[in-house]
Amino acid sequence: MEGDDEATFAAATGFEAMYANGDAGDDPRLPPTPRSGKAAVGSGGDLMDVEAYAALYTGRTKVARLLFIAERCGNEGMQLEAFRLAHDEIKKGEDSHLYREAMAKIGDRLGPRYAIDQVWADAVDRRAEVRKEKLENELNIYKTNLIKESIRMGYNDLADFFYAHGQLGDAFKNYVRTRDYCTTSKHIIHMCLNVILVSIELSQFMHVSNYVSKAEQTPEQLDPVTHSKLRCAAGLAHLETKKYKLAARKFLETGHELGNNYTEVIAPQDVAIYGGLCALASFDRTELKNKVIDNVTFRNFLELVPEVRELINDFYASRYASCLEYLENLKPNLLLDIHLHDHVETLYTEIRHKAIIQYTIPFISVDLHTMAGAFKTNVAGLEKELEALITDNQIQARIDSHNKILYARHADQRNATFQRVLQTGVEFERDVRAMLVRANLIKHECITRAARKP
Repeated sequence: MEGDDEATFAAATGFEAMYANGDAGDDPRLPPTPRSGKAAVGSGGDLMDVEAYAALYTGRTKVARLLFIAERCGNEGMQLEAFRLAHDEIKKGEDSHLYREAMAKIGDRLGPRYAIDQVWADAVDRRAEVRKEKLENELNIYKTNLIKESIRMGYNDLADFFYAHGQLGDAFKNYVRTRDYCTTSKHIIHMCLNVILVSIELSQFMHVSNYVSKAEQTPEQLDPVTHSKLRCAAGLAHLETKKYKLAARKFLETGHELGNNYTEVIAPQDVAIYGGLCALASFDRTELKNKVIDNVTFRNFLELVPEVRELINDFYASRYASCLEYLENLKPNLLLDIHLHDHVETLYTEIRHKAIIQYTIPFISVDLHTMAGAFKTNVAGLEKELEALITDNQIQARIDSHNKILYARHADQRNATFQRVLQTGVEFERDVRAMLVRANLIKHECITRAARKP
């Protein structure tokens, strides 16, 4: 019990540290939130704090996210800031190919200080050639000596080299080759995590799912951090294949131990946003209550992004206008998320449709003017949405277009009960007759045996 208490305290301390460092409370990609009362709903024009957003990530994903923002955002100031940060981050590494690609996009827009540094790029290339030759020679020696652990380390070092220099295909191949030389469960898990990392950057999410399964099948119990990393990777794989309910479950299963231990792929704030939106789009009210709102572990992630926490609570409490207003304010910046941008429209549509369906369930009739006010839309637009949902058989109702009233088609429970009773009686009578016939046939030995085949 003392060990459990210590683990809980450590996790809580980790989250407190995030708050202390300014990593929590207000997600930099979201509109600002006041420190007291409910989260403010801005006009939708609030710009992402690019520098604070970039600080949530490390490694190649940091550069990829910054370049993605620079290419997608319509604000020149944000674009130049993203390019500047991406440039500085790239020069900390050794990927000269990515540097040249980024500089081709930047051009001379950042001024002479950020002109292409050909001397640096050529020096990196020369060092890379020397390093590659050295690693390949060492690997060949290890293969000659037939020492499995040395061969595994040789392939791993070569894969790390290719990854650092942006040759992701070669990195993937060499990480996979280490599998034949793994002698312990820890080696297998390490190999799987490396392959998953490269596969996410290559957008090969089938490989992500496969290697998550391989890691989970190892006989040794996974430590909490590794388990959380695998949950996140599996969630991203399901998100990319539009399996939103499965994605939500994986993100909701992510432990608080994740903290800032997987920033080369995902930030804790992303877990809250991805998990929250996928849950809203795919869970029913009971699941939303039990698996999201009452989920103590996931609540820690939601505390990092108050806007998502508030919109989930508003949705569950049927405050649809406030919920949809939050969503609209979050939308511009969520469209700049490298993993979520392709799914924003689909998720938003699903959430809105669920809200409309949930709104109509308790009523026999609904005034469309009142309903349009609740959803901050006009009657004509709402009528079209309702028509689509009725056509898809998601709402059992009919619309009085003249009086602008929606009438629910509730099943006649009394009549349905009588029909089920009558049907049960018919089936019972049939079964009794069949048993009586069989009993009489046996009694009078009227048994016909199947003729034997010659």
